[in-house]
Parts: sequence; C-alpha cells; structure tokens
Amino acid sequence: MRALVAGEVGEPNEVLRLESRPVPTAGAGQALIRVQAAPVHASDLHVLRGRYGFSPGFPAVGGYMECVGLIEALGPGTEGLRIGERVVVAAVPAVPGPPVTGTWQEYLVADTHRLLPVPGRLSDSSACQLAVNPLTALLLVNRELHVQPGEWLLQTAAGSTVGRLVIQLAGHLGIRTINVVRRRGAVEEIRALGGDEVICTEDEDLVRRVAEIAGPAGVRKAVDCVAGHLGAQVSQALAPGGETVVYGALSTHRQTDPAALTVPLSARSLIYETKVVRGFWLNRWFGAASPADVLDALYEVRTLVTDGVLSIPQGRPFPLERFAEAVSFAEAPAHGAKPLLVLDGGRDGEGSG
Repeated sequence: MRALVAGEVGEPNEVLRLESRPVPTAGAGQALIRVQAAPVHASDLHVLRGRYGFSPGFPAVGGYMECVGLIEALGPGTEGLRIGERVVVAAVPAVPGPPVTGTWQEYLVADTHRLLPVPGRLSDSSACQLAVNPLTALLLVNRELHVQPGEWLLQTAAGSTVGRLVIQLAGHLGIRTINVVRRRGAVEEIRALGGDEVICTEDEDLVRRVAEIAGPAGVRKAVDCVAGHLGAQVSQALAPGGETVVYGALSTHRQTDPAALTVPLSARSLIYETKVVRGFWLNRWFGAASPADVLDALYEVRTLVTDGVLSIPQGRPFPLERFAEAVSFAEAPAHGAKPLLVLDGGRDGEGSG
C-alpha cells in the first residue's frame, strides 16, 4: 500500500515521502480500514515539525487526527461492525496512550471504539472532518464550560473552523455569543453566521466592548485559541469567578521559542477576582475519557451534523501524490477550505447509500 511517511522531524514538504508499506493486520477488538479521505490539519503539520504536544517517533506515517474509510477486515472476535461499513476513524492520539497510527495511508488499523458508522448521505468531506473540530466545539461548550441558554459566551478567532461551529452550536442551544475577529471585513460574515455580537480588535478595545455588551462585570465564560496578549485581554474581560478555556495558540502559530508561548495574566486578577484560566487539549480528553464517553460524544456530533445543526465547510480534495500542494494549501492565508487527501476515489458530494 501507499503511505505518506516523514523520515524525521522537519518542514513537512521536506521530510514527507510517498512510500510502499505492507498492509497491516487487525487484532482483537480492531478493524482494518481502507482509507477514503483524510484532512490535513495544522496540528498534523505541527507534529511533523516537532512542536506539538506529542511525537509519534520517526519515521512515521503522517496524519494524526481523523479520516473516513471502509472496513476491509475485522480482527478475531470483533463484533458490532461489519465488513464494507463506512466509518469515521477518530485517530486522535490519546495522551497518555499508545503510539499513534497515521491516517495518510491507504490502509490503517484502528480500535473499534474509535470507529463511528456514518450514513451514506454524509459526504466524505464532511465525514472525514467529524472527529476533531465539531467535537472540540461540542466539548468546549457543553462539557468544559457547561454554558447555559441565555448566557454569554466570549470566543476569540470566531472566523476559524471551530469558532464558526461554536456559533452554530450556540444558536441551536440558545446561547449568546460575543465573537472576536482581527479584521473589520470579517464582522458582517460572523453576523451572517449567527454571531450575536462581534468585536474587531483592528479598531476596538476588547475589554471595553465586552463591558458595553455584557455589563460592567463582564462575562463568566470564554474560550480562547489565540493566547498571547489577546488571551490576556479575554481574561481581563471576565467577571469575578469567570473562566476561560484556552484550546489553541494561534498568535504563536510559527513560533518555535517555548518561552514565547505565553498568556501574560494579571496575578491580582487571578487572586482577588478568583478568575480561572485553564487549558483544553482534545488528545488529553481522549486519554481521560472512557471508550463509552468517546463514542457518546462522537454519536452526538454525528447527529448534529447529519441534522444540519452543524455545517462543516466543504474541503478541497488532493490525490495523495500531490501532498506537497495540499500542505501548502493548508498554510495559505484565508484559503477558506480544508485540504483533504483523497486515497480511494472518495465522494465530494452527498451519497445515497
């Protein structure tokens, strides 16, 4: 089979090579998956650069998050699934957990509790993006912060994939959102998506605008994926006893100095106003959650997507041999779509099976 392998840590387009490898064999409680499509996430590229929260050990097949494929074979005694069934593979490595299996290959082996059957009407593009961004949005809003109907939720990077999904989920649940963007041109787009309020840091003061919108006390719940100075402002905008969950650091996207990966918080604010700033990492959630909890959350996400509550933007397909173009596209500013490595023909539109 063909596999996209990184021989060492480095820039993805310098270390990745298309290789031939033997097809793996499924063990007990596992399934052999013939991969149809797998996205190229920024986190996949950070792993290859050696600046993510884990290392797969090199050489390693790339792609560490999710894919969609067909069950080719089942391991001994494996029940509950059938050969030929189309499934999403939640390949997100659990931390702590066993070594990761890359998704950028034609076949892979996965534990059955990481497999989610998907209906034929769901496109490969939507299916192969179910297990990371929509799940992150759901967990942040419902499990991490338990945001209630009518409450304000402040979020940075509202135009990101997770940010857009948070807006959709909040609208469904009756939660009011304050959405932070960097560019004035993005404001109307976020409003059109259903964002209740939008703050543009290009020409607005975040802390002052939050006070004007939510009242002088501020908001009690916020999610941040920018960190840095903006993350500190989010903390300032919190009400006493409020909580921010930090799940990314976009402000340091290309930063390689660990000392620069900071959120400069006010000690007085944390102590005297008892504010809380804590992290969320999907990989660690997979390591802590039970298999049943993982499947429950994945089934909930699948329902939200198939019912049209959450809409995943259509990805842009690239055949495996054009991986260099896919990597470049993933890092192009304002590309507006997720690059997808298509390994088995795939279906760009809606199916009927």
